[in-house]
Amino acid sequence: MGSGEQIAYDFILALLSIFLIILGLVLYFFFRKKPVESEESLSVKVSAPTYPLTDIDAATDGFNHRRVIGKGRLGTVYAAVLPREELVAVKRIHPSLVLSNAGFGFSSILKTLSLAQHPNIVPIMGFSQAPGERIIVMEFVGMASLDFYLHENSDGGSLLDWSRRLRVAAGSARGLEYLHEGMAPNVIHGYFKASNILLDVKFSARVSDYGLSFLAPKEKRGVAGHVDEEYWSEIGGGPCKESDVYGFGVVLLELLTGRRNEEGLLVKWALPLIKELKFSEVLDPRLALPSDMKPIIRLAKVASACVSNSRKSRPTIVQVAAILNSLEAEVRA
Repeated sequence: MGSGEQIAYDFILALLSIFLIILGLVLYFFFRKKPVESEESLSVKVSAPTYPLTDIDAATDGFNHRRVIGKGRLGTVYAAVLPREELVAVKRIHPSLVLSNAGFGFSSILKTLSLAQHPNIVPIMGFSQAPGERIIVMEFVGMASLDFYLHENSDGGSLLDWSRRLRVAAGSARGLEYLHEGMAPNVIHGYFKASNILLDVKFSARVSDYGLSFLAPKEKRGVAGHVDEEYWSEIGGGPCKESDVYGFGVVLLELLTGRRNEEGLLVKWALPLIKELKFSEVLDPRLALPSDMKPIIRLAKVASACVSNSRKSRPTIVQVAAILNSLEAEVRA
C-alpha cells in the first residue's frame, strides 16, 4: 500500500472512529434513564390548606373590629397576619348562614375553588371550619372594590378615566372567562357585581367571591338587579353562566354611567338611551367625553347584549372577553 493510500485509509478510519463516538454519545443520552421528578419539582396545583380556627383567631386578634376591611352579604372581611408574617384577607361567614345551610360541602367546594389561579382573580389560600364557624382565607388585594371607586369615593369616579374603565372591563371579563372555561369543573360565580371586583395598585381587576352562591342560595339581598329574571324561576333558574354574563353586563353599565344599579333600575333606564345612541345622557358626567367614541359605543353595545337578551340568545363570556380584549388593545395602541 502506497503512502497516499495509507493516508487515505487512516483518514477514513479516523472519520469512522469519530462517527462511532458521536453515535455512542447520542444513544447514551437518548436512552439513559431519566430521573424521577420529586413531588416538589412537579408543577401540580395543590388545594389550599385547612387552618385551625386558633390560627385564624390569632391572625385577626380575636376578630378585632379594627381589622375589618369590608362587610358583605356573606360575611365580614378582616385583614389578618398569618404565622409566617403573611398578610391575607379573612372572610368570616355570617353565623346565620352557617346555621342554615353553609355547612353543606364547604370543605370540598373550597378545596376545588382554591385550585383557581389567574391574574384576574383573587386566589383562595385556605379555609377553616369549626362548629358555628366557616372561614375563607384569600390573598390580600391592596386596594378597594370597583363599587367603592364608582359609587362611594368622591374622587374615585375621576380616578377611573375611560381607558382605566375599559381595562377594568377587559380584566374582569378574562377573570370570569377563566372561571367559566379554564377551571375543571367550570365555576359559576353566582352573583357577579362591582363589589366583587377588586382593583390592585395598578387598577388591574381581580374577581373575588366566586363559586360561593351555595352559602346563600335563597338570599335575595344584594343579588336582586345583578342577576337575570330567570334566576328566580322555580324551573331552570338559579346561578349559571348566563346569569353571570347578565351580571357582567350590569357592571359594564355601571362603568359607562357611573350609576348604581338600584334593584335593576339602571338597566331599564340605560338600555333605551343606548339604543337611541344618546351617549351624552348615558355616560358618567364626572368624565369628559372621550375623543374617540368608538370603543365606548362598542362597550355599550356589549353591555346591551349581555342584559337585554334571554339566556338562550345571550353572548358567552368567551365572546365578550374577545371583544373587550380587542378594544383594550386598540386603546393601548
